[in-house]
Amino acid sequence: MSDGASLVLESSENGTDLSQDDIGTVEETPEETILSRQTSVNLVPFIGQRFVSQEAAYEFYCSFAKQFGFSIRRHRTRGKDGVGRGVTRRDFTCHRGGFPQNKHSEDVGKVQRNRKSSRCGCQAYLRIVKRADFDVPEWRVTGFRNIHNHELLKSNEVRLLPSYCPISPDDKSRICMFAKAGMSVRQMLRLMELEKGIKLGCLPFTEIDVRNLLQSFRNVDKDNDAIDLIAMCKRLKDENHNFKYDFKIDNSNRLEYIAWSYGSSIQSYEVFGDAVVFDTTYRVEAYDMLLGIWLGVDNNGIICCFSCALLRDENMPSFSWALKAFLGFMKGKAPQTILTDHNMWLKEAIAVEMPETKHAFCIWHILSKFSDWFSLLLGSQYDEWKAEFHRLYNLEMVEDFEEGWRQMVDNYGLHANKHIISLYSLRTFWALPFLRQYFFAGLTSTSQTESVNVFIQRFLSAQSQPERFLEQVADIVDFNDRAGAKQKMQRKTQKVCLKTGSPIESHAATILTPYALSKLQEELVSAPQYASLMVDEGSFQVRHHSQTDGGCKVLWLPCQEHISCSCHLFDFLGILCKHVLRVMSTNNCFHIPDQYLPLRWRNIGSSSFNHFQGASSTDQPERIQFLESLVSTLLMESVETDERLDVACDQVSLVISRIKTLPRSSHAVNDITFSYASDSLILPEVEDTDEMINGFTIANPHDSMGLGKLKERRVRDGVDLTRKRRQFSAPLCVQYGHDGSDCSIMADDNISEDALGYM
Repeated sequence: MSDGASLVLESSENGTDLSQDDIGTVEETPEETILSRQTSVNLVPFIGQRFVSQEAAYEFYCSFAKQFGFSIRRHRTRGKDGVGRGVTRRDFTCHRGGFPQNKHSEDVGKVQRNRKSSRCGCQAYLRIVKRADFDVPEWRVTGFRNIHNHELLKSNEVRLLPSYCPISPDDKSRICMFAKAGMSVRQMLRLMELEKGIKLGCLPFTEIDVRNLLQSFRNVDKDNDAIDLIAMCKRLKDENHNFKYDFKIDNSNRLEYIAWSYGSSIQSYEVFGDAVVFDTTYRVEAYDMLLGIWLGVDNNGIICCFSCALLRDENMPSFSWALKAFLGFMKGKAPQTILTDHNMWLKEAIAVEMPETKHAFCIWHILSKFSDWFSLLLGSQYDEWKAEFHRLYNLEMVEDFEEGWRQMVDNYGLHANKHIISLYSLRTFWALPFLRQYFFAGLTSTSQTESVNVFIQRFLSAQSQPERFLEQVADIVDFNDRAGAKQKMQRKTQKVCLKTGSPIESHAATILTPYALSKLQEELVSAPQYASLMVDEGSFQVRHHSQTDGGCKVLWLPCQEHISCSCHLFDFLGILCKHVLRVMSTNNCFHIPDQYLPLRWRNIGSSSFNHFQGASSTDQPERIQFLESLVSTLLMESVETDERLDVACDQVSLVISRIKTLPRSSHAVNDITFSYASDSLILPEVEDTDEMINGFTIANPHDSMGLGKLKERRVRDGVDLTRKRRQFSAPLCVQYGHDGSDCSIMADDNISEDALGYM
């Protein structure tokens, strides 16, 4: 008999051996092909070996298996605890013993997924039988077989088997504590390695084990956690009456829907709620609910959050409820346009709840499905077809799209493809030629799509602490607002950068935000490449200099200050296109009419302050916003020198004293609705570099501004360089060539609103 056969030890003490069902049905493997080897452990199981309990036998066999290169599992028993003599026999088998059973679903129409299994019919086992000599129960080994029909693992591999990756109760409690602190799984593992003083990657459990443990924590009481959201909302409502929320409980007392919005979010929507994104592509695993989040973009191109919702199901009733709740928060004001993912239930719900709103699909969600839809079908032509699809998507004219689409379908033989048929039937929801006449505030661009995804990922990170989910989301919204305000401040303190030297550009720079100005500059830079041909009175044909026909049709009526272009860029983005700008420049127009500088892209406190000057008492929030911008400017200008600070303190004291002498309003202070933090009224620094455009320099406006600390002022030879640099900055009198300390108006002790010229 071979060495392998010598490891087959069986006793007839119980009169039976393992049946075919116990050990699996496999043919006897030739001895010379069996992968078996002797273990270096001295404690090898043997017939007649005794244990005080089943657990003792299991632990012994488990340690033996670990040294030998496999793991074990509990198999069949004879008897039952609490019945008769209880369990009298226990079998432990190799973890690869037996064969997987195919699962059959009771639902005939449902396909049951059968996962891959590692079981291969291995017949290695250990059997123990319960005996009671002299009325003392004990467990004896009556059968042992150590022949395996599979490769045994090395010592550095066997530790990764599930049975050898235990997480102790102490480690579980620490992992739970780390999760509540918001740590990532990798941070948890590294910290525990440092605490235990072991090498990297040598913990008895792996990253997957920790993730499974955290998931089990979240699955314990998801329904109660979801119900706790209502209590969180109520607490936030008590702390801030501007906080809004709504929810619905189903018949099983489970939270079905919940939606909420913060006070600052509602105020942002009042100004920038003309175009929104409603993203429903993610789930919050902590509550096992769908996350719906309403986002928009402000006048500086920064993503802002309007509202959030958690939905139990993804269907039309759920989306209808979310839309109604959102409109309730926003006092019934629906957006002009809304971008969503490619969801037919959501499409139907928007058509019912927001019939006046233009609904469009985010092209990013459609493109993400192309690989599954067309890569195998088109093969090597896939990349070429995708480039053609992008070209059609970005066309300006509907007629060009229709003709190009027919040619594409013919060239690639896609007439019967169900995805192509579906895309064409929904073309008015995603193709830009059909969407350009609606205002989307640039949310369809790739850069804004990426910004939206980054913002949503911050929301998903908040689910690591379900008990503080709403507070964490509020912190994320508040952090984004503060970061945006800081970024706006930094953009305002830099020099206004012009690219063309056009009077149109210099005029727009005094009104638009840097973000909106950069969009206009893109059009201005390319405008000289186009030829403007008058076709009729007030009608022009504008086309690229390399084209001999075609182009865009521009209508311009100077007496009515009416401008329009067939490319619809102004309708789509709120920025005049290069075709219009070319017509204006060739016809000696040196400024943009006021109605083509939209308020939502204006820099609050520039040329639009006349709007606030004539505001009535009903426009109190806007006037308060304007006052906030003045205070911000005052603070920034005053801290430059001690002399400025002294003057500011004296003058502000006089203003406050004068205000106190005026009669108070009959309205209580709490009745005043304060607006969000506004843009500061900071006039740009200027340098006259070429004596052609006073007050501006040519540079790159796209240099990103970090959110780090501002550089401290340096003093060289007793001269404050920052002070010296600002001698050309514009004071509040809006006259260049001196600063506030030298301004005759600012030096006047009897300074008044009329003297300032902008109140």
